Amino acid sequence: MQHIVSVLVENKFGALSRISGLFSGRGFNIESLSVGPTLDPEISTMTIVTEGDDRIIEQIIKQLNKLVDVIKVVDLTEQEYVERETALIKINTRSEDRAEALRIVDIFRAKVIDSTPNTYTIETTGDVKRINAIINLLRPLGIKNIIRTGRIAIARGEGRSASVRDLPERRSVSR
Repeated sequence: MQHIVSVLVENKFGALSRISGLFSGRGFNIESLSVGPTLDPEISTMTIVTEGDDRIIEQIIKQLNKLVDVIKVVDLTEQEYVERETALIKINTRSEDRAEALRIVDIFRAKVIDSTPNTYTIETTGDVKRINAIINLLRPLGIKNIIRTGRIAIARGEGRSASVRDLPERRSVSR
């Protein structure tokens, strides 16, 4: 089963390397990894999508919590969450296919962000099913390239996420 793990980390040199090394060193695969700063520039949030049963995920979370740069780890899969991914899709556009491409873009509320006489570059955001659906509809038109960001996620409502709001007021970032 896929799990989305939210990890709050100190924004320090080598933190990403140590976390990805933990996964590779134990034979766990990272399906998707997104990292970005929080409201506090000294802290970042990592969203890691990985595969495994409950025992494996529990082991991953315990190992992550042992790393010195890690502040908090939450398995979002245990609660309701919202997830998104962005994709940039470059397609061939013969003159007879341009109208069809624009119809698909409109249906998915995507955007054409670049246009040349022979290509459109389309930007779309949504959950994995939505991204895969637009790709499948655009495939017959001739996809030249796809770049996907990987998934990001946050707990719904009052749910738990790895968040700087959980930290004591202006604590020292080093542990």
